[in-house]
Amino acid sequence: MPSHAMRPPEPGTIKSFGPFGPKYQVGVPLRQLEDGDWIMEILLVDSGEKAEYRLTHVTDDPEAQ
Repeated sequence: MPSHAMRPPEPGTIKSFGPFGPKYQVGVPLRQLEDGDWIMEILLVDSGEKAEYRLTHVTDDPEAQ
């Protein structure tokens, strides 16, 4: 599980890739990388496709409007 310094958003949170990008739903942490970051499972809202995305990117992305 990610450390307190990089706490992921609650699973089910809807975010977007940058301010105008597609929306995705935050899933669960999958595995930790050598650099300390985590790979998160995400679900692309429009297509229903599951993907993997770095936690640092998830925390940088805005909540969807």
